Amino acid sequence: MIQHPGNVFVVSAPSGTGKSTLSQRLIERVPDLIFSTSVTTRPPRPGEMDGQDYFFVDDEKFDAMVRSGDFVEWVQVYERRYGTSRPWLEQVLASGKDVLLDIETTGALNIRRAIPDAVMVFILPPSAQALETRLRGRGKDSEEQVRLRLQHARHEMDLYHAYDYLIVNDDLDRAYRQFESVIWATRARKERMLATAQAILREFPIG
Repeated sequence: MIQHPGNVFVVSAPSGTGKSTLSQRLIERVPDLIFSTSVTTRPPRPGEMDGQDYFFVDDEKFDAMVRSGDFVEWVQVYERRYGTSRPWLEQVLASGKDVLLDIETTGALNIRRAIPDAVMVFILPPSAQALETRLRGRGKDSEEQVRLRLQHARHEMDLYHAYDYLIVNDDLDRAYRQFESVIWATRARKERMLATAQAILREFPIG
């Protein structure tokens, strides 16, 4: 089990729900919150940088990391694999910073097993119809891809009960405020603030 001065936040959502937009806004606005950089076997896309967007490795290296227990979680998506590096995560958390992991539901459940007090957030679309409209409106996917994404979304949403917080993204600003509130409220929990409270108490004279 990972010991961590920093907090671990996990966010999942069906494709097209706005998860990436919300996560990016959090990283830009909330201090001491680091976005997790995944290890992947897929090749870099134009403009992507190793160590910033992903840690890009080949299959042989990924296999070696699996055998060494270097992943907190990893999954295969189609023919590519993605994982969260245990040494990287431990190093960031040891610095006292919080980490936000944007991962799909299978990986999220693996994180829950490895880090039981990880805070899990699921972003919901306003409705199935709204999600379908968003997917078609992006213009990125074929009709077949839209259908597959909707089927996968149904599968992912079956697991919403495994998460601590559910946020409906029907209004981006409101959804962001709710998401940010989860971060600040977690940081203020008694268990996380105990050392600070004890240090302040010791400053007061006894008697």
